[in-house]
Amino acid sequence: MTAPTPASARAPAEAVAAALEDAAALGGFFTLAVGGPGQGWHPVTDAYARGFTDLAEAVADRYDTREARIGVSIAQLGHAARLWSPVLACTLLNGIVPDLAGLHRADDGPTLRLPAPTGWYADRIPHLTEALYELVVEQHLNALAAGLRVKISPRLLDGNTASALAGTAQVLLTARPALRGPLTELTTDLLATGRLTGTGHFTGPALTFRRRSCCLFYRTPTGTKCGDCSLAR
Repeated sequence: MTAPTPASARAPAEAVAAALEDAAALGGFFTLAVGGPGQGWHPVTDAYARGFTDLAEAVADRYDTREARIGVSIAQLGHAARLWSPVLACTLLNGIVPDLAGLHRADDGPTLRLPAPTGWYADRIPHLTEALYELVVEQHLNALAAGLRVKISPRLLDGNTASALAGTAQVLLTARPALRGPLTELTTDLLATGRLTGTGHFTGPALTFRRRSCCLFYRTPTGTKCGDCSLAR
């Protein structure tokens, strides 16, 4: 993180690894592989520079659409979920914020990996909300957006980022109801930070969300409007 963080905030590798393992138990989007051979992986920053073209094209093929921005939108939404999920889970379940600086992506799909388990104790990070926003949005999703080869509304991408965050919160709430208070507070604060401001709002105690934009999935041949879509009634 670029914000000043004391050296004492660094957590030992075994604590980070344990937090990531706990998060992974919640499902695929919460899973960050750790360590292992580097073959079959590449720095996610390389994928950003290439505009996430491979995943966007794979999505477009899967949903039988020739509208390139749909593939980009859905690929970016999925990637946002794969970032928010382990970060939010580790923070709230174990008080650990994983360091995503060296993040890798699989050569043949969206799966993510950390070469080594590094991170910080959440309660030792000044301005935790801003730090999590920087970690996910500024360091990763803004870099992804900057490399895109397809013209797409920045606010659509911001809405995807918010939708992925809200979806993560809903899964966490279902799995760990006791987290309702801190989970609601942290997610609400994140939705009022930076580019996420004005992207949508929670509509109920189950953290149901209504966004102010649309991910475009409904424009695929078999697509429908998502539950949080601004176009849904």
